[in-house]
Amino acid sequence: MTEYNQSFEEEQERFHEVKTVIKNRLNKLMKRVKRIRTDVLDLRKEFFEDVTVNLTEMDDAIETQASLKQQAEFLSERERHHDQQDQSFRQLTRLYDQPYFGRIDFKEDGETAVDAIYIGTSSLLKKNEEDFYVYDWRAPIASMYYDYPPGASQYQAIDETITGEMTLKRQYVVKRGELEGMFDTGLTIGDGLLQQVLGETADTTMKNIVATIQQEQNKIIRHEKKKDLIVQGVAGSGKTSAALQRIAYLLYRFRGELTAEQMLLFSPNPLFHTYVSQVLPELGEDQIEQVTFYHYLEQELGRRFVIETPFDQLEVLLTGEVTESRQVNMQYKASLQFKEKVDHYLEQLKYRGLAFRNIRFRDHVIVSKQELSRYFYKMDQNESVQVRLSQLRDFILASLKEEQKQLMDADWLEDELELLDLDDYQAAYEQIEGEQDTMDWFNQTEREQQILKLRLINKLFKPLRKKIKRLQFVDTKRTYLRLFDHADATDEQFNHVRLETRQQLLDNFLTYEDATPFLYFEKVCLGFDEQGSIQHVILDEAQDYSLFQLAYLKRIYPNSQMTLLGDVHQTLYLHGLNDDHVLKSLTDADVLTLNKSYRATEQLVNFSKGLAKQDAYTIEPFVRQGDKPNIYEVETEQMMMHKIYDELQAFQAQGFEQLAIITKTKQEAKKVTDWLQLNDTQAHLVTVETHEFEPGIKVLPVYLAKGIEFDAVIVYDVSEKHYYNELDQYLLYTASTRAMHALTLVSHQTVAPWLKAVDASTYQHHKIMEIQLPKKGDA
Repeated sequence: MTEYNQSFEEEQERFHEVKTVIKNRLNKLMKRVKRIRTDVLDLRKEFFEDVTVNLTEMDDAIETQASLKQQAEFLSERERHHDQQDQSFRQLTRLYDQPYFGRIDFKEDGETAVDAIYIGTSSLLKKNEEDFYVYDWRAPIASMYYDYPPGASQYQAIDETITGEMTLKRQYVVKRGELEGMFDTGLTIGDGLLQQVLGETADTTMKNIVATIQQEQNKIIRHEKKKDLIVQGVAGSGKTSAALQRIAYLLYRFRGELTAEQMLLFSPNPLFHTYVSQVLPELGEDQIEQVTFYHYLEQELGRRFVIETPFDQLEVLLTGEVTESRQVNMQYKASLQFKEKVDHYLEQLKYRGLAFRNIRFRDHVIVSKQELSRYFYKMDQNESVQVRLSQLRDFILASLKEEQKQLMDADWLEDELELLDLDDYQAAYEQIEGEQDTMDWFNQTEREQQILKLRLINKLFKPLRKKIKRLQFVDTKRTYLRLFDHADATDEQFNHVRLETRQQLLDNFLTYEDATPFLYFEKVCLGFDEQGSIQHVILDEAQDYSLFQLAYLKRIYPNSQMTLLGDVHQTLYLHGLNDDHVLKSLTDADVLTLNKSYRATEQLVNFSKGLAKQDAYTIEPFVRQGDKPNIYEVETEQMMMHKIYDELQAFQAQGFEQLAIITKTKQEAKKVTDWLQLNDTQAHLVTVETHEFEPGIKVLPVYLAKGIEFDAVIVYDVSEKHYYNELDQYLLYTASTRAMHALTLVSHQTVAPWLKAVDASTYQHHKIMEIQLPKKGDA
């Protein structure tokens, strides 16, 4: 028997031993979970049956309250226990399929024994609860697996650095719960395992590939400095996967200090939510909240304004419908130059210009907007706007109280008492009961009417008081409009867009680039409601955020550390073309770079990096072989459609499951989908409203494909009349880098200049003068 075979047999024996331990614990845990679940259900059912509710006497009421509290606490404790046991059950279930994926043997300096450290997605303790069958990949000792080859190595424990020697580094191939292979490896994670993972077909969700984390990705995951972190990663470098695993690591490392509720992920589109949704649960952590920046804006402003989506903004740009003034607006409103103008205007509001609303109850003006303005600007101008607004709010609330007193004798009040409900009458009755010793029967009747009227007035004034407390007496829209009243001799861009901005605001419409500045203005004016509970914010596709948006996020989440993930080669928005703005805006951030692309084959990476605008030479392919991309030039649009049809059939014949046709705009995506369906080809049109990532053929505009990978991709109409300006270069790069195994680009006649500039040896070029047409759809 060879040494490898003997080692493999020993490893298989241990593997099955660990699986048996997990299975036995699962069986015990299953019985316990069932028993606790039954207890919880019984407690819920009997919760009120066991408590006699008696509120007639004070002592009885106190006893009832104490009993209810005791029962509720007991039920809550059992439910917490059930959740903990259920989470342990799910964690063990995941471990049963793959108990561990790696091993290192480590001899600490000064010790004689060599410890075998097996590494998996979560820890598995032995019965003594001191030794481990499996170490969690996030444990400090496990970091050596990702960072060192056999030889001298070290890891950072909580209080000290542990040094020693790694005598073995081994990886395992586990399929369907069985150990099928193993190999010893050096510095990076072995090419064999990575080749296997990357060679598989794409899935409808992002995979948990914690077993294949590379050394540079591990630096991102375990970055713990109290600084923001910028990750500049080329397409397919695993930056999103590393960021999700960073979330899992931080939740593990700082458990007790940091929870999932204190983390927030801004993702590029709703489809991406589904795509990445399973990574954290597979790593044994709760989901964190995901939101798009547009959805955030919609939550804040959507009740008062129609807000253009970022994708509609892109459609205006990509379809060529954009005017010169709109292009200026897109770039100017995204800049720090415009933020400085807004800040200057906000400072001026201390002395003049703040607009107010009349405080009105029914048809009566209680305090006029002119009176509010006079009151506000008579206050000490050394005080901030927010302090003075708080004082003005108190003045208004006091005025409301006086108004309520005067309304007690209004004739209409008695007629509207039927607006009160039974609870109001019961409360009035109980109040009279408490006062009955001090008044006769006649006075009781009069007092009851008085109490009911007071309750009615309070009820009628409640919505108005709520608005006053929220400072809605400040007319922020009209105040913001005044910024655009007059031209500015020192700011040509502002003059170019101010009249159009005014009209859109009057129409209650905000372009995507206008929404953030208005929200920033409103929040600074009224006082920022800073989200101090959020401790960590992750921005994916950070290169698509404007400088103004980044400044806003830093202001609204002041206590938060930020992780920004981006790729300057994949910029899709006009404001990002001439500005490495992420790096400039966060000068104190640590910057880590991922240059190696793991998603695609070497041939696809060598082709797509020719489309990248900046530093393309730094993009390194992982050594995985495949076919060169194909570029087809055809004579007619109809031929282009039929070539797409042929390529789809060829890809399906090769066994590719996740296929995508990527277009420039949503109108093109719909046209291609309709044509395919007419020709008996099942295709799914992906839109902004798409939330589920279905298998099969997908047709989607390039901006919805960001961050997602497919087995094979066809890029629609890469002609020079279609992709011709600077932004189009980024679009072509983004579309081409979605493919893992195969890529085809189809052009209606001559290809785009960006493709002509790519090294011709990296692709196969075909000119097709005629094509065999399928039977259907020719009409």
